[in-house]
Amino acid sequence: MTEIGGGHSRRWAVLALVLAAECMDLLDGSIVNVAAPAIRTELHASTAALQWIIGGYALAFAIGLIAGARLGDRYGRKRLFVIGSAGFAAASLAAALAVSPAMLIGCRLAQGAAAALLIPQGLGIIRDVFPRAELGRAFAVFGPVIGLSAVLGPIIGGALVSLDAFGTGWRLIFVVNLPLAIATAIGAVLIMPESRAPRAPLPDAMGTVLCAAAMGLLVYPLIQGREAGWPAWTYLMMTASVLAAGLLAAWSRRRSLRGQGTLIETSVFRHRGYSAGLGCVVVFFAGMAGTLLTLTVYLQFGEHFSAIHAGLTLAPFAAGSAVGAVLAATVVVPRLGRGGLQIAAVLIAAGAWWLRDVIAAHGLATSSADLIPAQLVLGAGIGMLISPLFDFILASVRDHEVGSASGVLNAAQQLAGAIGVAAIGTVFFSTLSRHGFTAAISQSLEIELGVAAVLFMLAWALPRRPRESEAEEAEAAEAAEAAEGGLPVAAATPEPVSSARR
Repeated sequence: MTEIGGGHSRRWAVLALVLAAECMDLLDGSIVNVAAPAIRTELHASTAALQWIIGGYALAFAIGLIAGARLGDRYGRKRLFVIGSAGFAAASLAAALAVSPAMLIGCRLAQGAAAALLIPQGLGIIRDVFPRAELGRAFAVFGPVIGLSAVLGPIIGGALVSLDAFGTGWRLIFVVNLPLAIATAIGAVLIMPESRAPRAPLPDAMGTVLCAAAMGLLVYPLIQGREAGWPAWTYLMMTASVLAAGLLAAWSRRRSLRGQGTLIETSVFRHRGYSAGLGCVVVFFAGMAGTLLTLTVYLQFGEHFSAIHAGLTLAPFAAGSAVGAVLAATVVVPRLGRGGLQIAAVLIAAGAWWLRDVIAAHGLATSSADLIPAQLVLGAGIGMLISPLFDFILASVRDHEVGSASGVLNAAQQLAGAIGVAAIGTVFFSTLSRHGFTAAISQSLEIELGVAAVLFMLAWALPRRPRESEAEEAEAAEAAEAAEGGLPVAAATPEPVSSARR
């Protein structure tokens, strides 16, 4: 007997498997930053190779994310979940055994590709195994688990590198993924039911190729251009990236007119608020990923902090983000709407400015304590902005476009991380070679100031209020039905489900 009260009998165990997969992804996205200096030293990696090791995961994840979701819809989410978990385990083990920068870059790309098969399946699986009345409780668990993973990633990474058990150094940061990956794969085989979308379209192979080309042709020259001296081919590749994106749009529109499934629902880009919000996502996550990378390199190579010291030094970012997220949800956004996002942009600018001034004043004698206040302000702005941002953006699109719009936003988030590591990392290392660590990190933080200014302006184009959660929409609909039927409104009990952001 697998069904009880409209839900799968082991639905909470299934939820635990999905959360384990989310933790793997979040840890892998943040844990490597702290280990980057140790990797560079042991493998004699160039700065460009270091950027690939960190940004390659996000790039491969972004390329495969939308296609991975479509494959799960058609061929079975459980099947893709198991394949993704097993692939992630194998790629993590290979990364731990890497003997050269090229091998490690390949393993990181493989990890990202496996994550693109694994992560998108979680939402559909949870919706299938939980009855509507419990979906709200199920999704409520995501926030604390994801937040804790983001906080612990740099600290765990620093601790593992500093521990250097049996002389393994940085390699343990990849070994730590293995128990989770193996457990999710075996657990999914044993207890997870198969789940498919009704009438799922055939995968759009050409759309996937064009999407991959557009992303790869942009990120590759951004990373390799500085070491190559910015020859003509770097500019040609970036131009070709724009052309590939245009071909993707034309191809998707053609398939849509024929009634065929498309990789991306192009109608979402006709909404001004969605396009502006997509710009917010790209700018924000690029700035954040690049700034965190350069701060980590500055602390370990410039200040000579140990890996664990650097990880703990960056913890106030996470603490500030948690406070900002709570303020956004309970006070700022309910009262000010999109004005809350602009306040968040001001806090990001203030924190980046303050951090830059502190480092400029103390130079390479800056202590962890010196950085705490500015990090708290910057983190509060980050949490206050990112927590409600997706709901504001999704308020711009129609209900039938929400799935495609969410997929594009999540892919853009990953791509932006790769772009930020490439672009801001390039600026940092270029400045470092000429003017030293203090000037290099100051340059990175000045870019973050520009990011905050762009976010402030783009927020004007977003809807005044975020998209209502499905629970609120259900409550409004049921209340309307109750009123039409002559029932008291209190009789229309809403079924809590997740926010549209999930």
